[in-house]
Amino acid sequence: MANPHAPVCRLCRREGVKLFLKGEKCVGDRCTFTKRNATPPGQHGLARRRRISEYGIQLRAKQRGRRIYGVLETQFQNYFDDASHGKGVTGTVLLQMLEQRLDNVVYRAGFASSRREARQLVSHRHFQVDGRAVNIPSYQLRTGQVVQVRERSRELEPIRRSVEFRGGQAVPSWLTLYPQEFRVDVSRHPERGEMETSIDEQLIVEWYSR
Repeated sequence: MANPHAPVCRLCRREGVKLFLKGEKCVGDRCTFTKRNATPPGQHGLARRRRISEYGIQLRAKQRGRRIYGVLETQFQNYFDDASHGKGVTGTVLLQMLEQRLDNVVYRAGFASSRREARQLVSHRHFQVDGRAVNIPSYQLRTGQVVQVRERSRELEPIRRSVEFRGGQAVPSWLTLYPQEFRVDVSRHPERGEMETSIDEQLIVEWYSR
């Protein structure tokens, strides 16, 4: 996100659903979303709720998708433009492009507790793609490429903690994980059922097609 110091728990409350932006905190008793009963942020809380227009519904769907993957407005617009000119269903292609970002694959593989943490780890050159260090979180991975934690980074506290914390969670079937080697392979493109279920991509398409 543009401001890494922003109170991200407010974003979950604004969208009315857990976005899992803070890793372990989001699944524990300290989760602000749970403690505040999912009330919207701001002084008046539930009093601010009102009937949402069709425009508002589409906007919230777009904002939710953007915030889940941690991309800025212009970048999200560019993803949509590329998806709309590509082959396939625009909404599905859009989600596939977001899923195949390097920071998202690092998160999906369990090497980071959140996409935000994955973005920071990638920026600090702790990961290699096909044997070469890559520090671009938005790097678009292709089928057959290999992502691996650099050997000197495997004992880093964030990576070690995330591997232990998420060790029992299933990895999407479009990825092949080799935990002993700290490596994950991109086996194929993800299918719709293997991507974020809390995102309504059709509403996003409608928003940009206004």
